[in-house]
Amino acid sequence: MPVPDPQLMISSLQSGYGRVKVVNNISLQISTGEIVAVIGRNGVGKTTLMRTIIGEIPALTGAIRFRGIDVTRLDSTRRSRLGIGYVPQGRDVFTRLTVAENLALGVRVGDAEKPNLERVFGFFPILEKRLSQLAGSMSGGEQQQLAIGRILAGRPDIILLDEPSEGVQPNIIQDIGRIIRRLREDERLTVLIVEQNLDLIRAVADRCVVMDKGAVTGELQPDELSDPEAAARYLAI
Repeated sequence: MPVPDPQLMISSLQSGYGRVKVVNNISLQISTGEIVAVIGRNGVGKTTLMRTIIGEIPALTGAIRFRGIDVTRLDSTRRSRLGIGYVPQGRDVFTRLTVAENLALGVRVGDAEKPNLERVFGFFPILEKRLSQLAGSMSGGEQQQLAIGRILAGRPDIILLDEPSEGVQPNIIQDIGRIIRRLREDERLTVLIVEQNLDLIRAVADRCVVMDKGAVTGELQPDELSDPEAAARYLAI
């Protein structure tokens, strides 16, 4: 559906792996400062959509425009430089590097000349205490904070979060939810989140986009997922 001030515009997008089409004719608009959750059962193409937006999977047809720029044929590095940050499912931190070394890589997002560590520590103070620790020795929740912090060390305009609650203890999930809202309220950062955790979806999302069989099949408000029948229908919970 059309939205005011669209920062990310996806039009008739199709992508997949080889000859297997996974994302099927998706059109989606996201406003600056909006938090949109992509929901649906496992295997419907949510992660493939995220990887196509960031440029890890090429679009077969359709277009992706970010801040008015057609990025459809740009590689993932150039999209990151334009301000698209991506935290993949499983976090993907560099386990053999320290926290400080991981954060230093945040300059790849946006046009930052050096990592903005003060900003990161304002959201994740634990990382300041762990700068010399190897990322691989951290808990799953701490690694998730590091993965998000690494993106925030740059200058993102939008963050793509793929299942940030996976393997994370409940108290840190709550912290991540509060931080996502702060990012929007304090910095007007845009967030596109793929998630199955109902509490996190309801806590952060402005609206939910429903995917099934690679296509967007509907849209609903987060509080509608309080209905167990709706949750079962959309998430197979």
